[in-house]
Parts: sequence; C-alpha cells; structure tokens
Amino acid sequence: MTVFTTMDDLKKRRIHELLDNGQRIDGRGFDEHRSISIEIGAIPKANGSARVRLGDTEVVCGVKIQPDRPFPDVGDRGIFICTAELLPLSHPTVETGPPNESVIELARVVDRGIRESHMMDLSQLVIKRDVSVVGVFADNVAVDYDGNLFDACSYAATSAVLSARMPRWEYGEDGPVLQEGDAPLPTTTVPVSVTMAKIGNHIVVDPNADEWDCMDARITITTDSNRNICAIQKGGKNGFTLDELVACGETAVKSADAIRRTLEAAAKQ
Repeated sequence: MTVFTTMDDLKKRRIHELLDNGQRIDGRGFDEHRSISIEIGAIPKANGSARVRLGDTEVVCGVKIQPDRPFPDVGDRGIFICTAELLPLSHPTVETGPPNESVIELARVVDRGIRESHMMDLSQLVIKRDVSVVGVFADNVAVDYDGNLFDACSYAATSAVLSARMPRWEYGEDGPVLQEGDAPLPTTTVPVSVTMAKIGNHIVVDPNADEWDCMDARITITTDSNRNICAIQKGGKNGFTLDELVACGETAVKSADAIRRTLEAAAKQ
C-alpha cells in the first residue's frame, strides 16, 4: 500500500541484486506464497469470521448478516458489500481518520473479486422481492502489515463467508420476522486472488512489505473454482507486457489451486 514509508536505496538495490540472481529477500521462489494460516470463528458474536495470517501480514474479517432494503434496480437479489480498514497498530505510519485512496482500492478489489466470481447466489437472499432482502457485509481489519493486504483480506473475507451462518427471516405485516434456525450462505464457488509484483524485469508472487515498497507495478488476478479468471486489478506506475500478463494469468490459476484447498479445509473446521 502507498501509505507506508519508502525503503532506503541500499535495501532496494539489494532486492534488485537478489532478483537478478534468481533469489528473493526472504528466500522464497518467485512463484511461492508465504505460509497461510486461517482461524475460523475469531469473532464469536459475528455471523461468520476468520483471522488470516499471510506470512506476517494479519487480517481479521467479520461477517454481519441482516435484513436490508434492496438496491432499486435489483430487487430480486440480496446485497454483498466488503470493506477494509487498517488499524494504527498495524504499522507505524498508519494514522486514524477516514480511509485514503489506497485503502478504498483495497476494499474494492476484494469486493470485486468475490462479487464477480458469483461466490454467493444472491437470488437466494430475497425475503420479499423489491421490498426486503438479506444483506451480507464483510468487514476486513488489518492488524499487522507486512505486504500484500489484497490477498490477505480476500482470503479472510472468503473464509468468513464460507463459514458464516445465515439467520432465517420471513416477511410479516410489519417487515422481516426472525425465524428459528440458520443455514450456510448459498455459496457456489471459492474465489482466490493472487497478487504479483513487478520489480525491474522480474515478477514475484505475494510480495512482502520490502518487495511491495520497491515494486514498479502490481497485478491482482482472481479466479473461481473452475479456474476461470473473473477479476483483474493493475496498479503501480509501470505496466506489463502482453507476454507478462499471460504468464501472470497462468501463475494465478496454478497458485490458486492449493490456496483454494486451504480455504475450503479451514471453512470445515
């Protein structure tokens, strides 16, 4: 994220030298993610929640499910909204106040990846057409930053949605009436985002904070369970060649397979 301090030139040169020699600063391969750990039920009072650690980056996501008014043009579908926030304790340079552009982009990228994958069948979240629907709100909070919040927030939100329990409502004379029992959200696929950074002429998967601070461009590619690409977001001051984009797409599809199995296994805890 651009909210953090830039690194000194000495460390930046060191990262470039290592990459030119086929190495990364933390010893990983160019296409290797950091370790992923997922704790389901991190927020007991939420309808669904997950704590995700991607290396030393840590994110907590809570899902709130409640009746809501449908959007005017889609009264036959429920609502899904994803937000993101960085706590001041996550990094020395993060300050309190309204989110800046980079945090807004973070929330939108995570939201788009889940939404465009059609992870949830929103048509099943209707209490009364054009009047009342179920709203699903996934709120990500970064509590520790060491690079690549895009993937960490995406994995946390996806895990929280997969593990969430949805209350039941029926529409009465005065509006939605809560019924007994609950059920899983109607999920149809498991989206997985893979973020890659271009540093000089090299592209690395899941950049840590040092790599993030010296990258020239980044790209986040989200795929669904059928290995279809459903969302792409490019950032940074430089670009990618066509061949690089094709390679990034292939890497995202391949990398997502193992991560998806991790998310699915965690949701069954």
